Amino acid sequence: MKLEIVQVGNPVLRQCARPLSLAEIRSPEIRKLIKSMRTCMHDAPGVGLAAPQLGLPLQLAVIEDREEYHKEVPEALLKERERSPVPFHVIINPSIEEIGNDRAEFFEGCLSLSGFTALVPRARAVRVTCLDERAQHKVIEASGWYARILQHEIDHLAGTLYIDRMQTRSFTSMENLAAFWKGKPVEEVKSELELKSS
Repeated sequence: MKLEIVQVGNPVLRQCARPLSLAEIRSPEIRKLIKSMRTCMHDAPGVGLAAPQLGLPLQLAVIEDREEYHKEVPEALLKERERSPVPFHVIINPSIEEIGNDRAEFFEGCLSLSGFTALVPRARAVRVTCLDERAQHKVIEASGWYARILQHEIDHLAGTLYIDRMQTRSFTSMENLAAFWKGKPVEEVKSELELKSS
């Protein structure tokens, strides 16, 4: 199954995705879709991919933050982002709640807004209740970058994009991120852009 990532402007990215039934989750079609989504996410490359990004309004997302993605990231930045590898897993029909009041702001991109990024405030920690690819009930408690990935992908299932939550003055191309902001602490970037703390 060859999948293509749809870009912003496609109406499916603004729809609320529908839940999957237990029979659908256990079907060969969904197993095949999950396998194809994993390949598509790796090829992109990305750390998460939701079914609506492939034109499918289903409450299904795949997530994996591979160790190899961290090799080019400075240790200080990994620490600031609270980022560590996350093994491959599937979330289906998720619900999400914030844990505590701590917020974090970092540059965030999206495979459906190719070539752009912005500072996005998110909850630092979340609890996600969902089903896995075997239709087993699962509760995930996550913090740091993993919590950000979960929030980003679950937003997709509700028709929300990071541009709906971003600090608009920070919106930039990836080229300009590399040219002007790469390696700078978020607070310094916010100060230069005259952004208020979230």
